[in-house]
Formats: sequence, C-alpha cells, structure tokens
Amino acid sequence: MNDSNITPLNPSEPDSTVRPEEPHTLDPSDLEAPALFINREVGLLEFHERVLSQAKDPRVPLLERLRFLTISCSILDEFFEIRMGGLKEQISYGLVKPGADGLGPQETLHRCREMILRLVAEQYRVLNEGFLRDFEEEGIVVFRRGEWSDVQAEWIKEYFVSEVLPVLTPVGLDPAHPFPRILNKSLNFIVSLDGKDAFGRRTKAAVVQAPRILPRLIPIPPEVADVRHGFVLLSSVIHANVDKLFPGMKIRGCDQFRVTRNSDLWIDEEEVQDFLLALKGELTRRNFAQAVRLEVSDTISEEMTSFLLRQFELSEEDLYRVNGPVNLHRLEALYGLVDRPALKYTSFVPGVPKKLGTGSDIFSVIRSGDILLHHPYQSFSPVVDLIRQAAVDPDVLAIKLTVYRTGADSTLGAALLAAARAGKEVTAVVELRARFDEAANIDLASSLQEAGAKVVYGVVGFKAHAKMLLIVRREGKKLQRYVHLGTGNYHPKTARAYTDIGYLTCREDIGEDVHALFQQLTGLSRDDKLKKLVQTPFGLHETVIRLIEEEAENARQGKEARIITKMNSLVEPKVIQALYRASQAGVPIDLIIRGICCLRPGIPGISDNIRVRSIVGRFLEHHRVMHFHADGEKVTFCSSADWMPRNFFRRVEVSFPVEGKGPRNRVIRECLSELLEDNCEAWEMNPDGSYTRLQPGSAENRSGQEQLLQSLAKKPG
Repeated sequence: MNDSNITPLNPSEPDSTVRPEEPHTLDPSDLEAPALFINREVGLLEFHERVLSQAKDPRVPLLERLRFLTISCSILDEFFEIRMGGLKEQISYGLVKPGADGLGPQETLHRCREMILRLVAEQYRVLNEGFLRDFEEEGIVVFRRGEWSDVQAEWIKEYFVSEVLPVLTPVGLDPAHPFPRILNKSLNFIVSLDGKDAFGRRTKAAVVQAPRILPRLIPIPPEVADVRHGFVLLSSVIHANVDKLFPGMKIRGCDQFRVTRNSDLWIDEEEVQDFLLALKGELTRRNFAQAVRLEVSDTISEEMTSFLLRQFELSEEDLYRVNGPVNLHRLEALYGLVDRPALKYTSFVPGVPKKLGTGSDIFSVIRSGDILLHHPYQSFSPVVDLIRQAAVDPDVLAIKLTVYRTGADSTLGAALLAAARAGKEVTAVVELRARFDEAANIDLASSLQEAGAKVVYGVVGFKAHAKMLLIVRREGKKLQRYVHLGTGNYHPKTARAYTDIGYLTCREDIGEDVHALFQQLTGLSRDDKLKKLVQTPFGLHETVIRLIEEEAENARQGKEARIITKMNSLVEPKVIQALYRASQAGVPIDLIIRGICCLRPGIPGISDNIRVRSIVGRFLEHHRVMHFHADGEKVTFCSSADWMPRNFFRRVEVSFPVEGKGPRNRVIRECLSELLEDNCEAWEMNPDGSYTRLQPGSAENRSGQEQLLQSLAKKPG
C-alpha cells in the first residue's frame, strides 16, 4: 500500500469546523491527559461533515448527492434527539463530571452548537447555490413561490383546495384555544393575523399544522410545469394559500417552524411488570417530549421567534434560522419521483456463492464447508432461504434468532412466523429498545407470540445487540446445529446498503457456544467457558486489551507486530490507552473508523505509529473486524460490537473468530486491505481531530467499494 501519491482534495476549501485544541507538549507517560482524547459529540459531528461533503462531490451522481444531503439532515435530527437531548438532561440534573477529553456537558453543548451552526449554513448553501441550479440543468425544477407562472399558480391553488385544505385544522390562539401540542419534527406554520373572525373574536396569531399524511413534495404535471420534472413543496403550497384558512382576516405574516424533541426512551426495567406494554406507552410520549431545538425560517420576526421559544421553553441557543424548508430530509422523495438512472448509482445484483445456486439444499451446502457472505456485494438471500427451508423441513426441530432491527415488512419475520405456525420450536430474542425501530420490533414480537413462538426481550439492563441464528436439525441419530453469525442486523433492506459479514457454519464448537448464549439470554445461566466466541459484557473488553498488549510486547522483543481494526466508533478510554502504549512500543496500527474516533493519531512519542481513516462512500461501512499479527498466528475476529463503553459493558455482543487461511485472508483483503488502499472515498484523520479528504493524485483511482462490487457482485448477463 503506497500512499506517497495521495494528496488532499480541495485543500483550499474553507474549513467550517470548530477544531479542538491540538495537544502541545505532552508527557508520553501520562496517557490519561484530556488533550489525548477527542470529545465524542465533536467526533460525531465531524462524521456529519464528511457525509455532507459527499453531497458536494461532483464525482457522485446528482440524485445520489441529494440523498447524501438529506441523510446529513436526518442524522443531525437524531443528534439533537439523542445526543443534545442527553447533554441537556445531564445539565438539568447537575451531572457536570467531564469525560476523558476534559469537557463537561455545558462546554460540549456550546462547542456542538458552534459546529452545528456552520453545518446547517453549509447544508442550505449546498441546496440553494448548488442543487437547485444543477437540477434545473437536468430539467428538474422545484418551483419557489414568486417563480410560478399564472398557470402554475392556478394549478397549485386548485391542488390546495382539493387535496390540502380539507385536512388542515388551523388553531387561532386565544384563551379558549391554547397553543396546540406540536409533534416531534412536524411541519408547522405560525400565522400573524389582523381583524375579527365570524364571532367577533380578535386574535393576533394562529398555528397551522401540516398532517404527516400529506406529501411534502408534490409533482406538477409536465404540461403545467413546462419541464419534464416539476415539483412544489407542500410548505410553499400552504404558505401561498394560507389566506383561505382565515377568510375575512388579514395575513400579516406566515412562517414555517419545526421543533425537535428529546427522543431517548427511559424505562425502569426493574419496576415494570410488562416491558412491552411499558415501551408502547413511552413511544406515544416520545412525540411530545421535552423540546431541544426550534427551527424557523429566516424571514420570521423577532417577536414571533421569542413567542415560539417561550412556548417550547427554549432559549436563543436552541434556535436555528434556515434559508429554505425547515426539513431538508423531505427532499429525499425526489430520488424516487425522478426516474433518471443516469443521475443515480449504477444498479447491481448482489452475488451468490456458486455452491448456493438456485434450488440447492442449503443444509447440505453448509455441511460441505463454512460459507462467508460479504454484504451488500453478496446477497442476504441465503440467510432468509436458510430460515425458509428450516420452516418447512420436517427434520428441523428448533429455530432461535436474535432480533435487533428487521424492518416493518421483514421477509425474515415472515419466515419465522411460518416456522412457528408449522409447529417448530421458535425462540426470538427481540430487543425492543433498538432506537427508532421500537414500534416495528413490538409488532414482530406480538405477531410471533400470537403464532406460538417463545419471545423474550433480552436481559434487564443490557441491550441484546448480538446477531445470532441457531437451527437444530435431526440428522440420523444425532442433532446437528446450524449457525449464522453476523456483524449486521437481520434486515434485508439494510443488507443492500450496509457493508457486513455473515458467517454460516455447522461447526460443533461454534454451535455449542451459540447454544450456550441463547440459554443465557432466555434463561438464567452463564457459561464462562465459551470455546470460540467472545461476548460482552463478560470478556470482549479484556480480550481486546490483552491482544493489543500482546502485540506491544512482541514489538518490544523485536518481533513483527501489526494491528488493523475496522469499526463504526472508537470511544472507550482504556482501549485507546492500550493502543497508545502499543504505538509507543513500535506497533504499526491502522484504524478504519467510519464515525466517532476519540483517539488522536500522529502525536510524536505517543501515537505516531497510528493511522486513522474513515471511508464514506456509496455504502455505509458497518462491519467490525479486528486483526492482530499475534506472532504469526494471525488472529482475526468479526464482531457486532464497536469499541465503545456501551458495547463493552451495557450490551450483549458477540465476536467470532475467522479461522482457516482462505476465509481469514478473504476478510483481511475485503474488509481491511481494500479500504486501506482506497484513495477516492477515504479521509485521513489529523492529530487535531480534523480530517483530510484523499485523492489519487498521479496514482490510479482506487475505490475499495467499487473494487468489491466488481469482484463479488453478479456479473451482467
């Protein structure tokens, strides 16, 4: 891997991030110094910037760039719902203890706001100065108020009267009509009024809430739009016709607003009698929880802004003025409404290993040798087919599965239901607290229970995040276990967009371990003597630190040493300190971390042997892999766990070894080496926590994801 030709992309582009202070003179023996750690929230916002950069990359197809813009907005919404909401709770409860980086919640909140203000301004600049112009060049126009022709204005008015007006309920604000409850992240308007209504009542303001059933992006017929693809935003339609909601009154002003609420759920698991029922109640309350952000159009008056802030008990620090629609994520609908393949990524068909051809007996295939699947380049269908075959196979006695995220209309869930109805012993460990998938998991759990399956909700105090499937089949005089282990969820849709590893085997030692873990999750047992798997919260943290320290000791003895890991986030301080010690011992360390990295690379005498890179491309990098040279033994694990405190100590996670030269080399090549050689979609982390986008320079373009598509996806024809 020669990086000598890698140079920064657009080095003159203005830096829009508030950077943490770069550590100066540090004592190499003090690895707990706050300057050695990057704030977790700051690290997450850095990732948001990398996602937004994809929306500005001319190498990315236009409609895909739009999706990156909308994704950057939706993940920022979640940042407010979870991270900012959590910081505010810590402050309100007086929990001011700083993290490893030395920042307390109040200082973190201020630093985040500075970064978010710049990020939001850039999102709307990209929309207004980039996309709207680029779309018009492609015959795609989102018409703004003031740009409509008479014909368009008449069509929009008729649309409002027939499709929008009947479902709107304006609320005039007076003693009999208090300020209404506002749904989390919903589109609303505050309207300034003058005059009297039919009852002689005077009111200065009213609220109009846009029901979520209404589409936010409305196609205009080509003959009206005078372009191939013409659209208008629902917010523009309502704004232009708001006078029809208040006949006889004068409209002084009409402005959009949107409120974001703290959406983290909390339930006292020790006290509730039925966790599922308790969670159902919390989901309802989530829509009206404590407000954490107010977004308003930048044309709104100061008086009306102050009024809204008071209604939601927010301060100026919680206010964000935007130059455009208050929810850019809604523009994602454009991707599906515009059928222009040339403006999207080239479609592909996931590959399937040859031995898993159509109509194959998957049990027989697994018995002939372990199967490694690399999604999305290879299909998730063999996993679904395995459960489907098990559901109708008279020799299959039991199916056990962990469910974290499956999707609202899961084909895998349907296969489980079929198995339960066929009389199989079906056990599902359903994690009801999978954030923002709680409702779908509740529905699946209820359906499985009705079909006769055994459903449990994990372990009190711990999220069940492991990805395990166990099938017990009678073969002759013995019972044979078949296992699937993965780094990603049992979710066919995300298996087309997330990079993950799936492992199918009938090895006896793996089967016994998975059996023991299911016994632990559904019963009250504990097995400290797993043969191959490593789990949390009982052993993974210690195993990771031990493997790092062994690598460091080998380096001190002059032996070859090497650490390469890939994950979504690196946060846990003790692991970071172990990596610093390994670097000081001379171990070359490559960390491929998509999102949060709290470690600082490249600090002389401390982390100068550590490189950190992030890959942000077509697919969401999701698999977790750790590889250690281990004095030539080449220890490689795939895992469901990131290196974060919650994964090590508050979740049930599973790491599984990849053994055998062929499978191990494949995981190293496909999950690690290809991404370390990437010079198109890679970002290198700097010691101050910022990132530099890489480009090939004079070298050949090399995208790890594109290389894997070419080698693993189904070939055309």
